[in-house]
Amino acid sequence: MIGLDEEADPGPTGSYERLRILLGVSGGIAAFKAPQLVRLLQERGHEVRAALTRNAPSFVAPLTLEVLTGHRVYGDDYLGTGNSGEELHLTVAQWMDVLCVAPATCNALARLAVGLCDDFLTTTAIAFEGPVVIAPAMDSVMWRHPAVQRHIETLQTRGAYIVGPDVGRLASGETGIGRMTEPEEIVLAVESTRRKRDLVGRTVLVTAGPTREPLDPVRFISSRSSGRMGFALASEAADRSARVVLVCGPVSLATPRAVERVDVTSAEEMLAAVTRWAPEADLVVMTAAVADFRPRNRSPNKMQKRTIERIDLTSTPDILKSLERLAPQALRVGFAAETDDIAARATAKLDGKGAHFIIANDVSSSDVGIAAEDNEVTVFSRHRPPLFIERQPKRLLAGRLIDLLVVELEERDRKAIATPG
Repeated sequence: MIGLDEEADPGPTGSYERLRILLGVSGGIAAFKAPQLVRLLQERGHEVRAALTRNAPSFVAPLTLEVLTGHRVYGDDYLGTGNSGEELHLTVAQWMDVLCVAPATCNALARLAVGLCDDFLTTTAIAFEGPVVIAPAMDSVMWRHPAVQRHIETLQTRGAYIVGPDVGRLASGETGIGRMTEPEEIVLAVESTRRKRDLVGRTVLVTAGPTREPLDPVRFISSRSSGRMGFALASEAADRSARVVLVCGPVSLATPRAVERVDVTSAEEMLAAVTRWAPEADLVVMTAAVADFRPRNRSPNKMQKRTIERIDLTSTPDILKSLERLAPQALRVGFAAETDDIAARATAKLDGKGAHFIIANDVSSSDVGIAAEDNEVTVFSRHRPPLFIERQPKRLLAGRLIDLLVVELEERDRKAIATPG
């Protein structure tokens, strides 16, 4: 718990449509991840129903999915609808917004590509005119087979979203391509099919990763920041059609699609890049873990131990605070990694650095935060109570945070229109 005024996170706001999703599960070992995928989709506010192929019940119990979804699980008995005359595959095809097949085995891919209609899933798929997300899962040898690749090409030509597969440990015990993409990534793919383009015309500046302040040619002062949170936010903003500039310290992460990347090393270099881009930004999100100190004088040679013990340090520039001057019209967001007194420290930064939001996370545990895959945060702002967002992968958390910031940008626009000049 952080603060007595803290509110529970209400879940997704208006930036994602609340979708009705049919999850098709085919008969592969990755089917055991289907319950997790259902839960993640539900946590994002979506309604999910499930359809199993003939062999899928060997890997995941239909009752499990029925309990989780709150709906009957569709299977081979779909025609058993009594005397109502209902054509259930047509009813479900009209109900759903997205069809997601995960895992999609070699057999499932072939039937979907060819258009066979020999069970509920494939019959519903052929009656559905909306977006289809497919997460293949199979052995590497099978994935590389020309027939499988032709089926993938056919499905992509029809507009299907193919997610993965990934490289990893397979059911055979070997390591290679064919592992089903993790459920968190599948969720993002499902949402991307119907995502609103709510950052069109906006420029977003994101800083990410650590800085390095050299002591000598060998050593430097830095932090454990991986850059994942900043890269996730940059990717999310770009997916929503913003122009995104990502200023990042030394990290080993791939540049997100449609993002302009500026690589820097030191705090001074990061400040120079921010000074260049901040005046053009509508939103600035400072996730970078900038080193607080640097040596007053850098040694041109490798320092000896006795010399290192007597290093004279000086402060690095406060880049977040400089945004008041550099980007007075932008929405300014800072991150605060703390180990104690989180609410007090975050509030002090909110007041002292001219930020509109401070997003604080407790890094006293190695399970979340700086170098971890997951994060949980509390959002502090000037005019709203603190908002806690529970632990989740950083890619999903990025969507929740951009949701909040989009709402704030839109509110600022409305106020600007109401008070011209």
